[in-house]
Amino acid sequence: MARGKLRIYLGAAPGVGKTYAMLSEAHRRIERGTDCVVAFVEHYDRPRTEEMLRGLEQVRPSELEYQDSTFCEMDVDAVLARRPQVALVDELPHTNIPGSRNTKRWQDVEELLAAGIDVISTVNIQHLESLGDVVTSITGVRQQDTVPDEVVRRADQIELVDMSPQALRRRMAHGNIYRPDKVDAALSNYFRPGNLTALRELALLWVADRADEYLRQYRSEHQVSAIWGSRERIVVGLSGGPEGRTLIRRAARLAEKGAGGEVLAVYIARSDGQTSASSPEELAVQRALVEDLGGTFHQVVGDDIPAALLDFARGANATQIVLGVSRRKSWRYVFSPGISTTVTHDSGPDLDVHLVTHDEAGRDRELPVSRGARLGRSRIVWGWVMAIGAPALLLLLLTCFDPSLGLANNMLLFLTLTVAAAMLGGLLPALVSAAFGSLLLNWCFTPPVGRVVIADPKNILALAIFLAVAVSVASVVDLAARRTHQAARLRAEAEILSFLAGNVLRGETSLEALLERVRETFSMQSVALLERESDVAPWTCSGSVGHGSLVERPEDADVDVPVGDQMTLALSGRMLPAEDRRVLAAFAAQAAVVVDRQRLQKKADQAKVLAEGNQIRTALLAAVSHDLSTPLAGIKASVTSLRSEDIAWSEEDQAELLAGIEEGADRLDHLIGNLLDMSRLQTGTVTPLIQETNLDEVVPMGLTSVPEDRVDLDIPETLPTVCVDKGLLERVVANVVENAMKYSSAEEKVRVYASALGDHVEVRVVDRGPGVPDEMKHHIFEPFQRYGDAPCGTGVGLGLAVARGFTEALGGTLHAEDTPGGGLTMVISLPVVAGRKWPGSAVPTAITW
Repeated sequence: MARGKLRIYLGAAPGVGKTYAMLSEAHRRIERGTDCVVAFVEHYDRPRTEEMLRGLEQVRPSELEYQDSTFCEMDVDAVLARRPQVALVDELPHTNIPGSRNTKRWQDVEELLAAGIDVISTVNIQHLESLGDVVTSITGVRQQDTVPDEVVRRADQIELVDMSPQALRRRMAHGNIYRPDKVDAALSNYFRPGNLTALRELALLWVADRADEYLRQYRSEHQVSAIWGSRERIVVGLSGGPEGRTLIRRAARLAEKGAGGEVLAVYIARSDGQTSASSPEELAVQRALVEDLGGTFHQVVGDDIPAALLDFARGANATQIVLGVSRRKSWRYVFSPGISTTVTHDSGPDLDVHLVTHDEAGRDRELPVSRGARLGRSRIVWGWVMAIGAPALLLLLLTCFDPSLGLANNMLLFLTLTVAAAMLGGLLPALVSAAFGSLLLNWCFTPPVGRVVIADPKNILALAIFLAVAVSVASVVDLAARRTHQAARLRAEAEILSFLAGNVLRGETSLEALLERVRETFSMQSVALLERESDVAPWTCSGSVGHGSLVERPEDADVDVPVGDQMTLALSGRMLPAEDRRVLAAFAAQAAVVVDRQRLQKKADQAKVLAEGNQIRTALLAAVSHDLSTPLAGIKASVTSLRSEDIAWSEEDQAELLAGIEEGADRLDHLIGNLLDMSRLQTGTVTPLIQETNLDEVVPMGLTSVPEDRVDLDIPETLPTVCVDKGLLERVVANVVENAMKYSSAEEKVRVYASALGDHVEVRVVDRGPGVPDEMKHHIFEPFQRYGDAPCGTGVGLGLAVARGFTEALGGTLHAEDTPGGGLTMVISLPVVAGRKWPGSAVPTAITW
């Protein structure tokens, strides 16, 4: 069965008309004879959307009960049974009610697509998962319903539904989006012109990237090699020299002249690991520069640098290439035209090549490659011994013992020595061995003997073949030796850099461990990280390892690698070759990161301690000045009145004063108890006595301090037993219920009920108060916090903090949810006794208000 096709209407902001556009498309398809049904559409009582639904077949949604309310969700089974050609599903990122077939609506859509049904759906740009943090920073609102970007990217068609911020705000003001009572709040908050403009830009950029991705896919599938200049892409060819910064800045200025311009910096590394005059430190600086300017950095392996650069440019659909004027001397153009000339010649009419002048032009800073670094000093010495001494020794042996072996056999013996010289010493000793051997063969074994003359032309051919074979074998052996050396070095570097990358990701390595790793890797005596505050300030040691005298200044070190302007890594013990400095630079950069991380962590810890201390001091001052002084003042006044001899109090008056004293004492006891409980939680001295308990025995005990007519309790006796500390759970219930009563009117009851969900039990405390916004829900559980600082209740703002701390000590959780219809619901989730899961449904039993 063929998979269905997905079409998405992507809205730049809520209210731009994506649902209206989807319904319009449905009417067009029905007019063309397509079997199209509405699987689920949210019309939000918008008259024009409701009008567009007329005439369309709608699949009846399923109704689910959850937390005393009934919700409608898409009936996937009904849609599959109806099996239309096209199904309309609104709000793709929607989170389904617990108990639904799938958690997310996009998962429902995946089932329809797998069944071969085409789907038309809608998404707003703020619901894309990758843009969640960006949207939150712009609008200040965290989107709870999100959809993975990959789900939207896989859509066969994406159509952007856009509208200018001014037009959208006019639609809002006319009441076409929200009810009139919500218009003013929406216009002054989420629908501000700045927010709408930013969301619109996000949508346009995301769709542009999707179109660019589709274009690359199309070009790849159809093998289009020609460049399509749909947008300016500028490739900067870097050689690793200092002129790269000039090229990058020049390319950035060119990109700014065209809308949507993009800069791609590329460095071509040879497959043998050799770099002409590149500096790893300079490449790192250039990478950071191009990324700061909004471009991307790429490293490509290729022996033919011009061809590799052009292949990369054409593969990226680039329109321009920026190169620097060559650094080679003029006489070197006799041997090759150079990279810039070759790229310009082979670029063709679809690529513009810019040659940028710079200060390094003509300085020719290419460095020779040390042959000894490839093979080692001892191997080269033995190679020269084999090239010169071995042929002389062989000649002596042949002359003394068996001079009649024949020219062919003698040539094979000398060829063997040449191969041995190549294997030991590389190309140069092999060439000398071949020349010396051919000279000895000519002098001693080729007629006329004793003269550098060859009488027989066949011997000339034989000697020529001998020399050619010797040179060829020597070249192959030399190349193999170079490859082996480079592979070993690159493998070692890769392992070291992999170690560093892992530490960066995990943040595990301390400074001392990192410096010790440097000392061991490079076999140094000591390693120190030096730092100073300014160019004239003395150097100080941030960390050091090793034995012997430690380096106190970079000038005293055998090797020093600067990290910025005020920090350097100093090593003593021996000099390092240039190729080792690349890895050493990576170590130095990581050491600087570790130092910065340690300092930032230290500052963050200090700031946290100071902030917590200030918060506690401020809260305690407020508590002492108000919440503690008020009941003390009442007690003092009542006691003073009772002790007064000037007034004869009646029994009723005395009873009233004594009741006031008792009430004030109870309030003081409650406040001080919360303070002590918070202190126990912060010091970690809460030790719960866990035992099997029935909730119907514990929860009512937590309500003894509240009026019975203010609480509606429903704790079924059939609930499974839980593992809790009775005293702590009573305190949790009491604090949560008292908090709910503070923010509920006297006419509204606080609802307390419990239900089982799998391996845990939930106790819900429901009030009909003003509620708490989503962004403030986590703040109400912090110590000394009272939402809105409302004076509706007494206390120092520790009730919910103590309740959550005690709940977590019991192995449970406490969080807040919105009450359907208004208000706040506190959910206390507790673990049941192992092996006694609730046999019923995973959905809480519906409670009717």
